[in-house]
Amino acid sequence: MYDLAIIWDWIAFSVRWLHVITAMAWIGASFYFIALDLMLKPAESLPKGAYGEEWEVHGGGFYHTVKYLVAPAEMPEHLTWHKWQSYTTWLSGAALLMIVYWVGGELFLLDPTKADLSLWQGVLISGGSLTVGWLIYDALCKSKLSEQPTLLMLLLFAMLVFMSWGYNEIFTGRAALLHLGAFTATIMTANVFFQIMPNQRIVVADLKAGRTPDAKYGKIAKVRSTHNNYLTLPVVFLMLSNHYPLSFATEYSWIIASLIFLTGVTIRHYFNTMHKTGKGPHWTWFVTVVLMVIIAWLSSVRGGETYEEAEARAMTPFEEKYASAEGFEDAYYAVVGSCSMCHAREPSWDGIRWAPKDIVLETEADVARHADQIYLQAGLSHAMPPPNAVEMDIEDRDLIVAWVREVRNSD
Repeated sequence: MYDLAIIWDWIAFSVRWLHVITAMAWIGASFYFIALDLMLKPAESLPKGAYGEEWEVHGGGFYHTVKYLVAPAEMPEHLTWHKWQSYTTWLSGAALLMIVYWVGGELFLLDPTKADLSLWQGVLISGGSLTVGWLIYDALCKSKLSEQPTLLMLLLFAMLVFMSWGYNEIFTGRAALLHLGAFTATIMTANVFFQIMPNQRIVVADLKAGRTPDAKYGKIAKVRSTHNNYLTLPVVFLMLSNHYPLSFATEYSWIIASLIFLTGVTIRHYFNTMHKTGKGPHWTWFVTVVLMVIIAWLSSVRGGETYEEAEARAMTPFEEKYASAEGFEDAYYAVVGSCSMCHAREPSWDGIRWAPKDIVLETEADVARHADQIYLQAGLSHAMPPPNAVEMDIEDRDLIVAWVREVRNSD
């Protein structure tokens, strides 16, 4: 029964929900501890080995936090580890990537107008690039470049720009930006798993054994934590980008994604400086606005496959399977008649410049390629088309359901 599509969609929704919740917890903890680090003040009453203290008020009470630059003289009885927020965010994100871009790769991952790849090749590039990216980044951090943090950050930015371009050359625009976010998030979580946590465990082990911990382990963790701090906001943007075609479905989407990393730096620099000194550099907001204006301008440059090129392109096996099924012709005319004024390469509906979510429904290949989404959005549910735009007859919705179920029942 093809209604397994409903179950699968709810699984994807649930995993996405988990991903958002854990990401909020991870980002919140990360921002809090960076701010806390920068707000610490020295005091004469601090215990031996303490670096600074901070007083805070929240929820009707006062909090007194003291930080030890290396470690206290003795191991505390209760120690809270902040790691699961990061791990669960990455694991749920990886699961979501597999559900949407691996299982649904023929629709969301592969773009036949860019590269002639089989699904297994796309999946291999998808997963392999995340691993290779971490290995290169980790090697750079362990090299002598670690003594030149600014140069190291510039090299990291260059690597992200290259990956942005590379992903865009082979994947759909939506998948390209999402993978760039996953690439960056993998570096961030791997920093926690392979560097920050192991170094903290060494310090804890030294305390338990009565040894004086080496300060170098804290310094290594601090560098990786700082990188994570500056990468967080761009990752959030990239994870949200699939809802906005102006970010992922335009000619220069890879440049847009690259510039977003610069806005992450300017915004975090403002808040980091404000937490440390009490006053942030206002020039950072001017630079951020200028970058966003450039991004908006780049998004207005139209590109991509024309209607004539799409008509001339041969169907993929996936598209052919749906286009040759019984009931396709009736369903095709139902979809085009109700959806193509918005879901077109050049939409005719006033106020819509780009097809929503970059879902184009003009040619037979277009409709066949998006069969699953049409089935869920306009067949089983009445999410599309918007009721205040076009009133789609129930008979047309039934044609869509019958067509897609015919394909699935024949598998």
